[in-house]
Amino acid sequence: MADMITGLWAAMATPLDATGAVDHAALVRHGKWLLEQGCDGLVPFGTTGEGPSFSGAERLAAAEALLKGGIEAGRIALGTGCPAVPDTVALTRGAMALGMTHALVLPPYFFRDASEQGLEDAFAAIIDGVGSDRFRLTAYHIPQVSGVGVPAAALGRLRARYGKVMAGVKDSTGDFDSFLAFRREAPEIGSMVGAEVLIHRAQHAGGVGTICGMVNLVPALVRDMFVRDTAVEAMQAACDLIEQPFIGVMKAALATMTGDAAWRAVRTPLRAADPAQGARVAAGLAVLTARRAA
Repeated sequence: MADMITGLWAAMATPLDATGAVDHAALVRHGKWLLEQGCDGLVPFGTTGEGPSFSGAERLAAAEALLKGGIEAGRIALGTGCPAVPDTVALTRGAMALGMTHALVLPPYFFRDASEQGLEDAFAAIIDGVGSDRFRLTAYHIPQVSGVGVPAAALGRLRARYGKVMAGVKDSTGDFDSFLAFRREAPEIGSMVGAEVLIHRAQHAGGVGTICGMVNLVPALVRDMFVRDTAVEAMQAACDLIEQPFIGVMKAALATMTGDAAWRAVRTPLRAADPAQGARVAAGLAVLTARRAA
């Protein structure tokens, strides 16, 4: 069992069927394709996967489909963060019952005036509630979306208290100083970035990898970020092509790239993007990928 998530992990997009339910067969196909493209693991139901829009039962059923499809439990980290700590505990314990050990966990998100000590208490309650030495918690810091951040110093104290169970943090702010704060305050945990353009820089500052969304579209460009500091320009160009709203446009581009129109569907309250947007983005990404290969 790996003690922390390292390397290139995909923040998976979630395909939906005609009824709006998770398309398990398409999810398994996409997961296998991501692994074939060089990903070390998969994170279903993070932000890119529209995680908070799916129930715990839906998330567990999708994870079980990935496992039945032949993807190893050690290569899956389920997004289990919920506003209520008991729901996070129940969902995480359900994932562990399926054989998984890693989970990506948001802080309880709603009360934006929660104190640092209150958030530390919440993560401690999650770890105590799961109650397993096998559990590996990766905290998810994306305050610009969730409205509630993960205090860096709290993670350092949680590591001292719980050891390897407090395994890592994903910093999705895109702010390198924020990433450095986690390295400084919690140096023993595995610190990752969500912003693809920071991967190479973060590695040199002690980062252990990324959980990112652009790998759904341009895996080769993301892989380059691990080995070439000159890859930043191409990666930035790829990110700049994605118009807002990100999830809708990304899925529209996936629909063009795969030929599967079902990828265009999103869960409410999001709205599907114009297929023409997806086609424009897919064309631009194809040009960038071709330049890399030239």
